[in-house]
Formats: sequence, C-alpha cells, structure tokens
Amino acid sequence: MKNTKTYSPALAAERGETERSEAEPTAINTGPPNPEVVARAKRRIFTGEYKQRVLAEADRAKEESGGIGVLLRREGLYSSHLVTWRHERAAGILHALTPQKRGPKSKRTPLDEENQKLRRENQHLSEELRKAEIVIDIQKKVAALLGRPLCTPDREPQL
Repeated sequence: MKNTKTYSPALAAERGETERSEAEPTAINTGPPNPEVVARAKRRIFTGEYKQRVLAEADRAKEESGGIGVLLRREGLYSSHLVTWRHERAAGILHALTPQKRGPKSKRTPLDEENQKLRRENQHLSEELRKAEIVIDIQKKVAALLGRPLCTPDREPQL
C-alpha cells in the first residue's frame, strides 16, 4: 500500500510549519563543531620501538584472562596489529617494524638533483652573459656614432 500524504498549507500553519523547498537547508549549525568528529582522519604511524614494547606487553598479558583485550583497548589497537607485528618479528624483519613512507619510491638520486641544479644555474648564467654582450655591443655602437671609439684592452688610450 502506498503512503500518500497531501500537503495542506492550512494544516501546516496549524502545526507551525512553514513552506520550504527541498534545496533549502533544514537547520543551520551555528554552535561549535562536534568534538567527537575528526575533521580529517589521519593515519597512525607506529615506531619500531612502540611495536616491540606492545608485543612484549602482549606476551606478558597472555598469562592473565582478558589481559590482551585490556592492552588493545588501552592502546587503541586491533588484534590484527598484533598478528602482523608478530609475523614481522618472527621473520626477523627489523625494518618492517619501523614505519615506511607510503607511495611510489623516488627514482631521483642526490647526484641527479645536483646535476639538475647545476644545469639550471648554467642556463641562468648563460642568459646573463648573453644580456651583458648585448649591452656591450650597444655601447660600442653608440660610441662609434658619437665618434668616440671605446678603448679595447688591446690598445692603450691615446692622450
């Protein structure tokens, strides 16, 4: 059975409702933001020392009933964290216990970066030299038009 409600302005006026379109917001939040909601989630990063410390505590907590659960709740961890960290520890992967940078690995080496920097500097200096040569050429032409040739290092100025 289909629920069909008809909108009556008189009925809405009796209930204190006003007409509003679907696009208008129903409530405007002017108060402070809810502290329970994180604006942007941030991935947690665990250090190798922290992982090893938690694993040692988990090994000690095995003896008492519910000890691991208390540890997990206190640290805000999941049991899958312990499983993964135990596998890494058993495999002897020390570098796996330290946080790794995410994303693709950089293909540039420090030598490539230095080479690129030197190329940019060389290009900049070549451009500056070209500009200086243009200015000198213009100065020579102006001196020749005025009848005063510039002194060149090859010949001495005449008195």
